[in-house]
Amino acid sequence: MDFLILNEGFPLLSVLIFLPLAGALVALLLNNDDASRLWALFVTTVNALISIPLFSSFNLDTAKYQFAEHYEWIPSFDIYYTIGVDGISLLLVLLTTLIMPLCVLGSWNYIKTRVKPFMICLMIMETSMLGVFCALDFALFYILWEAMLIPMYLLIGIWGGPRKVYASIKFFLYTLAGSVMLLVAIIALYLHTGSFSIPNMMGQAYSSTFQIWVFLAFFLAFAIKVPMFPFHTWLPAAHVEAPTAGSVILASVLLKMGTYGFLRFCLPITPEATITMMPYVLWLSIAGILYGGFTALAQKDMKKLIAYSSVGHMGFVTLGIFVLNTNGVEGAIIQMINHGVTTGALFLCVGMIYERTHSRELADAAGIGKHMPIFVTFLAFFSLSSLAFPATNSFVGEFLILAGAFTHNKIIAAFAIPGAVLAAAYMLRMLQKVIWGGTNNPTHTLSDLGMREIVVLAPLLAFVFWIGLAPQPFMDVMHTSVAHLLNQVGVDQGPSALAQMIGK
Repeated sequence: MDFLILNEGFPLLSVLIFLPLAGALVALLLNNDDASRLWALFVTTVNALISIPLFSSFNLDTAKYQFAEHYEWIPSFDIYYTIGVDGISLLLVLLTTLIMPLCVLGSWNYIKTRVKPFMICLMIMETSMLGVFCALDFALFYILWEAMLIPMYLLIGIWGGPRKVYASIKFFLYTLAGSVMLLVAIIALYLHTGSFSIPNMMGQAYSSTFQIWVFLAFFLAFAIKVPMFPFHTWLPAAHVEAPTAGSVILASVLLKMGTYGFLRFCLPITPEATITMMPYVLWLSIAGILYGGFTALAQKDMKKLIAYSSVGHMGFVTLGIFVLNTNGVEGAIIQMINHGVTTGALFLCVGMIYERTHSRELADAAGIGKHMPIFVTFLAFFSLSSLAFPATNSFVGEFLILAGAFTHNKIIAAFAIPGAVLAAAYMLRMLQKVIWGGTNNPTHTLSDLGMREIVVLAPLLAFVFWIGLAPQPFMDVMHTSVAHLLNQVGVDQGPSALAQMIGK
């Protein structure tokens, strides 16, 4: 248990994970829609507040898992309830707790039917997602990984758009196929080590052939979840048909589970296979960056545009992870957070337009700038963040990823650069259309954002500029854990470009 710093006092992580589930059970007793909304907002907000000490009390000088808890569960199979966070998982836990109350607020007027079941699904989703990022036992991890499928399937299938049944079934089948491969890898590792402990599986002496097969099983599971090109085809349908909160959760949290899986499992458990397969993954990442950018540029539906942009943005994340140096991996982690903040905010913005126009078409939102100046101000900043404009959060992550890519292979980096240009093209095209419109502007007078909607978007805008202008606190959290991870892989870490820029 040398890898754990056990929490002897208040079980902070367990409360964080299971409070939303307890809130969902209490919600079963509520009998009206307003009470369900208020209760879900209360539970998710309290959970967000409870998570703050994780950041403020985090020890930056160790790569061990902190706030850890370890209890017997099924000892005959060496299965334990083991949870903890390090510098890689901590930021994802905080992102999840930040996003969930905003999803509740963003759905306040959008969801008008079956409100109580909707709020229950959101709270169950939060328990599953937080558990995935905290679990240090593969049995616990896999149960929580699978548990999130059902509420997300229901969110899309019940409250989604006209093709919701198709989208929900496609999402479920793709993710379930990946989960089967994940289970195969877990069973293979268990038979080899006799343990489900994730940290104990790291650094073991596995044969090259065994590592390759386990890596491929992991890769398929996580590539579908990211989703990487060409495993991405479930994503646009799921995003377009999902309700606003479903799209936000998909973009902000669920996609990150795939990249988190690469970092937590592929790199430290199968390091030799990671290095062997690295070139293939890097070229798939480049394909995703270019495909996502060109496809987003062709979209007339705002939700589809943002959905395809996610394919490109997550391509940058996988590129950063698999260049296997400090700049790339740290840039990938911070870009995971940035994508969650920015793309989640963009989906919220599209939901706000849809509530007013009942359309997601760019043509139907043309020229709303003169009617909704507050809205287009938020939209402009989030769009600039999405294209990685300097002083916004995404610039930091993209800069580090490209710095890591140039260090690794200049040809790879050169192919990634058009992705940044494409992002500027499709986001500025959307902004131009929405703000100014054209000569045949069909938009009627629309009401600007209300206080509830401003409260939803303002925290995300704050993070856009906080990370963009002062990223060092976030980088400090992950630095020791990233150094330890790269040491496990056995590669030269290289200096941090951000540290060099600020003179550290």
